Amino acid sequence: MHNSFLLVLVIIVALVFDFTNGFHDTANAVAPTVATGALKPRVAVLLSSCLNLVGAFLSLKVAATVASGIVQQGQIILPVVFGGLIGAIAWNVTTWYFGIPSSSSHALIGGVVGAMMAHAGGGAVIWGGITGKVLAPSIAAPIFALLIAALGTTISRRLTAKSDNTTKSWGMRVGQIGSSSLLSIAHGTNDAQKTMGVITLALVANGTLGANSTTPKWVVVLCGIAIALGTFIGGWRIIRTMGQGFTKLSPTQGFASQVTSSVVILSSSHLGMPLSTTYVATGSILGSGVGTRKRRVHWSLAGRVGVAWLLTLPCAAVFGAASFYGERLFGYTVGVLVMGALLAIYCTIIFFLSRRDQIHAGNVNDHWGEHLEAFEKSAQTADVVAAGKP
Repeated sequence: MHNSFLLVLVIIVALVFDFTNGFHDTANAVAPTVATGALKPRVAVLLSSCLNLVGAFLSLKVAATVASGIVQQGQIILPVVFGGLIGAIAWNVTTWYFGIPSSSSHALIGGVVGAMMAHAGGGAVIWGGITGKVLAPSIAAPIFALLIAALGTTISRRLTAKSDNTTKSWGMRVGQIGSSSLLSIAHGTNDAQKTMGVITLALVANGTLGANSTTPKWVVVLCGIAIALGTFIGGWRIIRTMGQGFTKLSPTQGFASQVTSSVVILSSSHLGMPLSTTYVATGSILGSGVGTRKRRVHWSLAGRVGVAWLLTLPCAAVFGAASFYGERLFGYTVGVLVMGALLAIYCTIIFFLSRRDQIHAGNVNDHWGEHLEAFEKSAQTADVVAAGKP
């Protein structure tokens, strides 16, 4: 199916997804550094965006997995890729609005799988690849990151007890900046490649590239720039959730969680696994709270985020399938324009809704959950009164 106009539209929408991936996942690399004050919010975001760009050029193994290990290349058509991207962007924007650190990677894979099933049925999906390189790592990685971060935090606190509660320690601050930088590179290495893989898939579907072709250099450059620009925008709503919502982070916790995330993500990139960096970063932050005595961990928030994780793949798949059906209803060329316009309208609505409760660099470190703490205190008081105690 050769259609240069449609191919250009798919590439543009893919870069838009890459941009949303950048601001949606900024928190993965900078939330601990911002929360502990090791870097000012704007500086942290700028550093992360530059290193995301660097990371995009380090490997192409994840791109190869997305391009050839998720769906059958011989049955892919451009409207399927377009529908998958629409589904992924819609889910990303929705979860960003609610400040939920969900997986952009799973949103993308779910969207493409849903659109592919709508087009050619379940037989066109490589279920073994999804199970082995998407689902299994998504379960194991955050648990593994939680345990390693808990152990790392415990060891780090004992070694740095005198500087744990202050960012004025030169060594601790440098350590956090270094670990944040490493995590930013790791994020670029893993996440930018997913969009590279999708664009490669589109080029194969259009006949521009042969099956199992490598990703062209110009695709690598464009995807690296797009995710870097998205990171620079700063996904402040999710940065606040990860930096303040799960636990109150000390410099030692921030350092341990970021080093753990970097090791896990870089390892998955080396193995060609399109791992969710969000799941890993969240698991590491929770682990740093578990590894710190008398540090409260908001498990209720973690539970709500976990539910969102379970919904990401199926919801993105539904969005992707709905987009593909809409494209087919209007005819593919006109249909992609209609669905693209609907997505633009939806994103605009979400943007204006977010303006009512703005979170930005100036208030991203505001105390989390004051109303929840007040509710808990009132509930405890009610329990005491009900028990007849003074």
